[in-house]
Amino acid sequence: MTKILVFAIIFLSIVIIGSMYRAIKGPSAADRLIAINVIGTKTIVLILMISLVFRENYFVDVALVYALISFVASVVIANYIEKIGGN
Repeated sequence: MTKILVFAIIFLSIVIIGSMYRAIKGPSAADRLIAINVIGTKTIVLILMISLVFRENYFVDVALVYALISFVASVVIANYIEKIGGN
């Protein structure tokens, strides 16, 4: 089971790198915001998978805190995009 989790961790890391490209090169601010949300979500899943591999429960707390910070950041960025006109 550990080999499957390690493969999934590597795959998620590749997806995060692809999302970083979209966050940098996105044609619009909305595309960048969605890419940042995807990066945040995949990072949370990645932290939880690492928690399973290492059998450490405190990583779950770290993932929850990261989820809260990611949500607040998304709301702030969305409000900023709305103020400037979305482009």
